[in-house]
Amino acid sequence: MKAILVAKNKELLWKDVANPTVKNDEVLVKVAYAAVNRADLMQRDGDYPPPKGCPEWMGLEVSGEIIEIGNSKETIEKWKIGDKVCCLFGGDGYAEYVAVKYDMCMPVPENCSMAEAAAIPEAFATAYLKLFIEGKAKKGETLLMNAGASGLASVVIPMAKAFGLRVITTVIKNPDKIAHLYANLVVNTKEQSIVEVLKKEESEGRGVDIAIDCLGGEVLGECLPYVNYACRWIVIASLAGDYTTINLKNIFKKNIRIIGSTLRSRTPEMKAYILSELVKNVWDKISSGEIKPTIYKVLPITEAEQAHDLLKNGVSVGKVVLKVN
Repeated sequence: MKAILVAKNKELLWKDVANPTVKNDEVLVKVAYAAVNRADLMQRDGDYPPPKGCPEWMGLEVSGEIIEIGNSKETIEKWKIGDKVCCLFGGDGYAEYVAVKYDMCMPVPENCSMAEAAAIPEAFATAYLKLFIEGKAKKGETLLMNAGASGLASVVIPMAKAFGLRVITTVIKNPDKIAHLYANLVVNTKEQSIVEVLKKEESEGRGVDIAIDCLGGEVLGECLPYVNYACRWIVIASLAGDYTTINLKNIFKKNIRIIGSTLRSRTPEMKAYILSELVKNVWDKISSGEIKPTIYKVLPITEAEQAHDLLKNGVSVGKVVLKVN
């Protein structure tokens, strides 16, 4: 089969690799689409190695068709050849075929295209983890979702809204580009200070209860005085800088939780649990159209380089997806 490999000069190459071997508790999926994530860019640059045992090529999520099934009782009971699935794994999605543990697959939701299905596993699992497992989100609370044009935000915002949260989000410019996500308040940080906005929101009784922060940097510490008591501030990346200054007295007086969190570092058992919770609690909302993956662009797998550039240059709004088969 073929897969995307990274050359020494970081160029992406569509080259022949060995076919995957299917274990008893795995299924073999013929990949239709693979979604692109920022973690792929980090892995390509050598900053985010795949978990032990994963192939060297990238790709955290795919959609496709099961063409072979392992012999374990659990695998045989859950899946059959021909099932359409979307899958999450530590790596190796940029390929024609993937071998996936049976509990890392989910059925493609009704009324969902295969391109949309490929954009579900990583972003939706991450969103669910941050909102409901780390964030303990409740109806009526206020969420701050930074980087509203990101692929993750394109899932977090509608998911939070569907479960009754009020959402504040940020963009660098042109708030209209995320109008379809229906955030309650979009802050253009080129023109407004998010610190001043949060200060005003708190003074008017609409303070932040949960933040999902991929930016970090100095502004993180500047925001914390203006969040609600018992706010959960979840840090998932530090694109705006690795360091900030925090008034510790404010942290313990307000009982603020600062939580570092990534999905990729979770155990396989924890990931399987998150996927099962997604299917149980979110699938109906996807099938009804209440929550819908946002696809910015679909490109052939041989144009993975261009797909990475869309993320790297901040051009994409929502997910970029690669067509494989």
